[in-house]
Amino acid sequence: MKQTFSKFALAALTLAASGVASAQSAGTWLVKAGVNQITPHVSSGDLSAPSIPGTKIDVKSATSAIFTLGYMVTDEVSVEFYAGLPYKHEVVGDGSIKGVGKLGTIKQVSPTLFAQYRFMEASAAFRPYLGLGLTYAHFYGGEGSGTLTSLTNPGGSPTRLSASSAFGLSPQIGATLALGESWFLDASVIKTFIKNKNTLSTGQTINTKLDPLSTSLSVGYRF
Repeated sequence: MKQTFSKFALAALTLAASGVASAQSAGTWLVKAGVNQITPHVSSGDLSAPSIPGTKIDVKSATSAIFTLGYMVTDEVSVEFYAGLPYKHEVVGDGSIKGVGKLGTIKQVSPTLFAQYRFMEASAAFRPYLGLGLTYAHFYGGEGSGTLTSLTNPGGSPTRLSASSAFGLSPQIGATLALGESWFLDASVIKTFIKNKNTLSTGQTINTKLDPLSTSLSVGYRF
C-alpha cells in the first residue's frame, strides 16, 4: 500500500512539474468526489436541572464521502457547493461526567456554499485558494444510550436525544494539483463556527459551541 501511494504521489508531482494542466478559467465547471473528516471542537454548557452539576458533553469525529460542484466565474473567482453522505457522531460525557462513555449518537449533513479566490495563473498546475462559505448543519436521528438514561431518567423510559439545526460561517483554505488535462487532486481545510441546542426527552437541555474543523481530499474533473 505504501509503495502504491508513493508511486501515485510521484506521478502527480511529475505531472505538476511538467506543467501539464487544464486551465481553471472563466466558464470552467469543477466536479469532485472524495472523503471528509469533521472534528468538532466542543465548548459545552451545563445540562439543565435536574442533573449532576457540571454535566457537559463532547462530540467525536466522523468521516464520510463528499461531492462538490464548482464553477469558475472568472479566472480567479469561483463558487462551489459542498454536499455529501450523512455523518454519524458519537456523543460522550464531559465535565463532571467525563469517563462515563457514550451518551448517544447523532447524525448530520452540512451542505455548504462557498465563494473562493484562486491564486496563480488559470493554467497553473498548482493553484491554492481561499474561500468563505455559509454552512447549514442539519442534525437528526439522535439516539440515547443506556448510560444517558441512567443519568437522566433512572428506572424510567429510555431518554431520547435531539439537536437543533443551525447556520454557520466557514472559512476555507485549499489547493488543487493537476493530474492531466482534466483530472486534478483537491485538498482543503474548513473551520466552521456554529452553535446549537441539544434537548433530551426528559426536558433537559444543553447548549454547545461545536466549531468543527473539516479536512478533505478529493479527486476532481473539470470541463
